[in-house]
Amino acid sequence: MQLVVARIGRAHGIKGEVTVEVRTDEPELRLGPGAVLLTDPASAGPLTIESGKVHSGKLLLRFEGVRDRNAAEALRNTLLIAEIDPAELPEEEDEYYDHQLMDLDVVLADGTEVGRITEISHLPSQDLFIVERPDGTELMIPFVSSIVTEIDLEEQRAVIDPPPGLIDDQAVIASSRDDEPGDDA
Repeated sequence: MQLVVARIGRAHGIKGEVTVEVRTDEPELRLGPGAVLLTDPASAGPLTIESGKVHSGKLLLRFEGVRDRNAAEALRNTLLIAEIDPAELPEEEDEYYDHQLMDLDVVLADGTEVGRITEISHLPSQDLFIVERPDGTELMIPFVSSIVTEIDLEEQRAVIDPPPGLIDDQAVIASSRDDEPGDDA
């Protein structure tokens, strides 16, 4: 199975280094020296990582055969793709690869069907499940432990405990304006 693990940014310096936008939770595993990565476009690769370092908060990589700024700049916006075993699991418990979560059925604790995960959106603050409901509408479910209470890969389901208003229109809105002076009800 192929996973996009990074996107090459601009050239850095004159010796062939590039900045990369990391798209994996395991950069030390996927982007270490000696790693051979496929590319999109395919004509740019495969690329073998020669070295890497962090500089001013950015990951810099040097690839075998890329020795100058022009060659590095020619790789800009190339996606780096790692070939992984589909049975491989993340190192941490309660972590999942996107491909493991795609197409899981989303249900409430009582078994009520909510929908199916069709996309995972990675935002700075948290990840979101994009869930297609049986009627074709979509929901966004924050992938946080207080809402997604269980991921069962064997049963191919994600169990959720949504707060009011997340999957229905019955949100409870508390407001101090409800207790206006002069209300003698």
